[in-house]
Amino acid sequence: MERKMIEGLRTLNKGVAMIVGFGLLACAAFVLADIILRRFGTSFGGTEEIAGYAMALATSWGMSYALLELGHVRIDLLRSRFQSFARALFDVFSMIVMSGVVITIAVKAWPVVERSLTNGSRANTPLETPLAWVQLPWFAGWVWFAIMSTLTTLAALSLLLKKRHEETENFVGAFAEQETLQ
Repeated sequence: MERKMIEGLRTLNKGVAMIVGFGLLACAAFVLADIILRRFGTSFGGTEEIAGYAMALATSWGMSYALLELGHVRIDLLRSRFQSFARALFDVFSMIVMSGVVITIAVKAWPVVERSLTNGSRANTPLETPLAWVQLPWFAGWVWFAIMSTLTTLAALSLLLKKRHEETENFVGAFAEQETLQ
């Protein structure tokens, strides 16, 4: 059951990653077009602002993909020295901590969005972008990451309680670091 859920989440996050990737490609094309236009003495203007927004959105939404593909950096000096059960404990502990941090970020991000919505805040730039346009999808990305992190943590905890320690490593372990150590 846990493995099926994680595979479903991976598939969902691959779709999200594709959408984010196309958005980044569109942003890069926009910046490139602006650079070319500058050679002719004109410009779209605001490309650096839009690129900054794109990076914030890509980061908040991309974290879930990185989580499920074991792409987050982990320092496993202790973990690698133990057997399966202890490694699974370290993995579950790290997921609990990560979930707590991500949930905190998502909760703390809401007042920022709420204030922008309430005040009708706009960027202090020539574009005067309504901040809610950027902050709402940014916030949604953090909520998505919080949900993915929590579900992954619960699946890992379930496997730990069922004494299926090796399976835990398949979706919350740190294979990349172990391979480089050996």
